[in-house]
Amino acid sequence: MPPLLALPFPAIDPVAVAIGPLQIKWYALAYIVGLVGGWFYAKRLVSSPSLWGAVRRPTPLDIDDLIVWVALGVVLGGRIGYVLFYNLAAYLSHPAEILAIWRGGMSFHGGFLGAVLALVLFARRRGLNAYAMLDLAAVVVPIGLFFGRIANFVNGELWGRPAPDFPYAIVFPNGGPLPRHPSQLYEAVAEGLVLFVLMALAVRRVGFRRPGLLGGLFVVGYAIARTTCEFFREPDPQLGFLFGTHVGALGGGITMGMLLCVPMLLIGAVFILRAWRGDTRPRARLEAEAGPEAESPEVKSA
Repeated sequence: MPPLLALPFPAIDPVAVAIGPLQIKWYALAYIVGLVGGWFYAKRLVSSPSLWGAVRRPTPLDIDDLIVWVALGVVLGGRIGYVLFYNLAAYLSHPAEILAIWRGGMSFHGGFLGAVLALVLFARRRGLNAYAMLDLAAVVVPIGLFFGRIANFVNGELWGRPAPDFPYAIVFPNGGPLPRHPSQLYEAVAEGLVLFVLMALAVRRVGFRRPGLLGGLFVVGYAIARTTCEFFREPDPQLGFLFGTHVGALGGGITMGMLLCVPMLLIGAVFILRAWRGDTRPRARLEAEAGPEAESPEVKSA
């Protein structure tokens, strides 16, 4: 029998829609809703000139094309990241399994890098400011993070650390007899809802006029949120704790998720600093702010 303090795991079928042999799982729907929701939100943001200032705005048609690039970057990067960061030895033994994405195994950090690469390549192809495109993605990404973590909970995967005395702990179907933290829901709130509100407030305050600022803010915010939630999340069984062995709800042990957040935090801080100093703003705007006398040495000496 489960402990008295444990809540029953909700019996939700991981298959959302089944039409004959065709099955659409909640996890796939989470990706679709995240991408479509981000697409609509991004189109709304690019339709507001006041948010962009001197920075060239992408057109709604650019956003239609960009969604394909980002989707490929997220899926390919997420899968490659999981293979490299979390289960390399197993996939080297069975390389054909690398292509079996439907069996699960995606890394946010890998998907993040894949999306960044797709955004930079797209910006260069269309003559757009790469920093501003990263900012645009940063504002909409929390939508996908929220639904993705909800899907993790529905699937009963990526559960939390044992918490026998926590009144809202849950006994997960494949997580053993101990009640555990519903860490997927913690991540949905911290990485999804809280970050979405934070980024929405930031874009209303500063817009995209300082390219790189919103992207840096998101990266720093995600690193802090993910690291905090990792104290409640059970580490991947094939890796365990990288340093330390304590498995208490709030104690000890460095996980791969925490380790990967360190460079994110540093890079995000650099982005914020460079954007705040104006290093990433369009050159034309910098010259306009400096005045006509700064345009060339000849003008100044005359």
